[in-house]
Amino acid sequence: MNRLLVGLSLLLYLTIAEGGGVGAGGHEGAHAAAQTSAAYPPELQRRLAAALAAKGPDYRPRTEHLLPDGRPRYTNRLILEDSPYLIQHAHNPVDWYAWGPEAFERARRENKPVFLSIGYSTCHWCHVMERESFEDSAIAELLNRHFVAIKVDREVRPDIDQVYMTAVQLLTGTGGWPMSSILTPEGETIVAGTYFPPDDFSSLLQRVNTLWQAQPEQMRARAAEIARAVAAALAVDAQAAELGDRIVDRAVASLLDQHDALQGGFGDAPKFPQQPRLALLLDQALRRDDQAALTAAVFTLQSMARGGIHDQVGGGFHRYAIDNDWLVPHFEKMLYDQAQLARLYLAAWRLTGDPELARVARRTLDFVLRDLTSPAGGFYSATDAESEGEEGLFFLWTLDELMSVLPPEDADLVIALYGVTESGNFEGRNILHLPVAPEPFAAARGLTPTELWKRMDAINERLYRHREERPHPHRDEKILTAWNGMMIAALAEVADALGEPRYLSAAERAAELLWSEQRPAPGRINRVYLDGRTAQPGLLEDYAFLGQAMIALYDATGEQLWLTRAREMAEALWERFADQGEGGLFMGEAAEDTPLMTRPKEVTDGVMPSATSAALQLLAELTRRTDELAYERHASSLLASTSGRVAQVPSAFPALLTALNLMRHGDTGHLQYAARGAVRADARISPRDDGSASLVIELTLRPGWHVNAYRPLQDELIGTTLRTSGESEDWRMATPAYPTPEILRLGFQSEPLAVYQGDVRIETTLAANPQQRADPGEEPGVWLPFELRLQACSDAICLAPETLVLQVPLSFAETARFGTD
Repeated sequence: MNRLLVGLSLLLYLTIAEGGGVGAGGHEGAHAAAQTSAAYPPELQRRLAAALAAKGPDYRPRTEHLLPDGRPRYTNRLILEDSPYLIQHAHNPVDWYAWGPEAFERARRENKPVFLSIGYSTCHWCHVMERESFEDSAIAELLNRHFVAIKVDREVRPDIDQVYMTAVQLLTGTGGWPMSSILTPEGETIVAGTYFPPDDFSSLLQRVNTLWQAQPEQMRARAAEIARAVAAALAVDAQAAELGDRIVDRAVASLLDQHDALQGGFGDAPKFPQQPRLALLLDQALRRDDQAALTAAVFTLQSMARGGIHDQVGGGFHRYAIDNDWLVPHFEKMLYDQAQLARLYLAAWRLTGDPELARVARRTLDFVLRDLTSPAGGFYSATDAESEGEEGLFFLWTLDELMSVLPPEDADLVIALYGVTESGNFEGRNILHLPVAPEPFAAARGLTPTELWKRMDAINERLYRHREERPHPHRDEKILTAWNGMMIAALAEVADALGEPRYLSAAERAAELLWSEQRPAPGRINRVYLDGRTAQPGLLEDYAFLGQAMIALYDATGEQLWLTRAREMAEALWERFADQGEGGLFMGEAAEDTPLMTRPKEVTDGVMPSATSAALQLLAELTRRTDELAYERHASSLLASTSGRVAQVPSAFPALLTALNLMRHGDTGHLQYAARGAVRADARISPRDDGSASLVIELTLRPGWHVNAYRPLQDELIGTTLRTSGESEDWRMATPAYPTPEILRLGFQSEPLAVYQGDVRIETTLAANPQQRADPGEEPGVWLPFELRLQACSDAICLAPETLVLQVPLSFAETARFGTD
């Protein structure tokens, strides 16, 4: 493999270093590019003209090539697509094709290499390469004359991106977007890279064309070698390994070794939030009382919340930070980041009771509902980093501007809290951030943290209204099923935890939109919804994340409809994407009419869970909530197919290991399921005026099922009992009050039974021990665990007894500190 990479890297170098450049803007290039639209067949020209007219009078072509009346000089096939990124390139002088059989058929017919460009609509360097190269008439001449040019939106087709990005990484040792690859007509990579300056790009194109004409068989042979290397790199190790708790412990230990204890996050800049890693640490903290994992995760979340990566005025998070201390972000905002981070801040709040964390979760979701929600209720994909041609300009402030917008007292507070200076911290302007933690800052000004945040919320609202008057960054308004599924799940979970009905309403509305518009037939989901049109068959991640969204809505509401829809998604994904030979799940369905070096599987987790991890999570959730045994079989099969790779580097699979924990140990938190979903148990704590608290366990049993009463009529039966899990010196639980049982006679039981059916309520009181917590400032434990022992039976069978460990958050926000009797 090393010899291959050296040879291919040398080839890539030669294509750039030895090729002759082509000057920009020459007469020949302009003439050839001008033929782009005129050379189309009449029927295609009519389709392009109709598509352009359908954009309406407010449409602004994204091009410098305009006719005197403002109409675009060029219009290519991308105007027909449902991707904002592709439409951005619809008026380049390049004769672009979308990915599909038509482009490759032409490449084979004319024996031309394929130039493949992959990016997305809010990508800064994609915009730069567009302006420098794809809008350049001379470069367009080279592409149109000697290549077949294909443009792909990586957010719409991550499966294609996965294959060709792997080739880029094998060839160059790095990756990124825009991705620029030159392929054989059979779709195999010849050379590849990312962003190219225009002179280098022209040289690359000319040199590859020369080599293709002179040495086509040698070029094909090299491409075939690369294709084999890509297939090997993406293959899933078929050798199974045992995956148990020690694998999770190894992954957590590795993540803690990588954690930056000074500034938070993992490794050096650029720093991404790495949400799946943080989720595994919080899961470990809850399941194993791992304080090191909790400390690392919470510290990172607090550091991000106080940094410039967090939009202090409008809420939500930028994509990543280019420095180590989270100050200077890359200013894109992605929907999938908001969805994951809202859930993480909520989980951290549940474990610590820190109100700052709950505030960040709320503000993140509020940003999505306000700025990323379509009139129909779906959620847009992203906002750009650029406005007015400058990265980040929309989000930056000067000292004078703040003083002119705010009253003096408010301006003084903002300038001090957000570290604003006259010289600024980014190109003469200020990225707002919190250089001092809010608690000591508030204390120094004679405020409580709650008073500080209340005042800042009012000030931020004023700053937000002022900022809205600025030219906005581009917003990518495609609605992706997978990312919307993630956001629906976040809204449903936060709504349930924080008692916010508007979040639940937004989640239900978005779910209904996807189900009505993105589901062309039972068991089939599309990926993209844009301008009222649905497009692109769904990928594995679309089915998996939409299924998880339905589970989250089922957990929040108890309505069977959502569970039924989740089951449809799980069954469809296994039918459409399972590899029956080697095991595992493919990212997309097979497409025999379009070449692809290999049919990829996504296993390793990145900034979001892999498609495999998302599918495993859904299967694990359904295993706990239904009586369908196939879900557990599929989950076990999926784990077996990935276990060999996971065992080698477990820290690369944090989301998969979180799903593994769910498979092995069940759900965490206040909501649990027993009897394969026939019994639902929900535990809640409510404060009382005397300083104690009420603990209520609400059981919901499906029709036809019952559990034995607290005191069964027969000695051999297991009664329903609630007790504390472990010992605590800080508090004690009073004897629970159980409901009056019903007396039943069933066909399989000759004696009468004392049982609970339907809705069951168990209530008790929690109070602190008088000798404990003498210091009023001492925090309580992060959660209270309770064991609910029960045995569920239907009218025909009895299942084995089960013990549910219900973990109820104990935070000042929910209960205050317990008093004494």
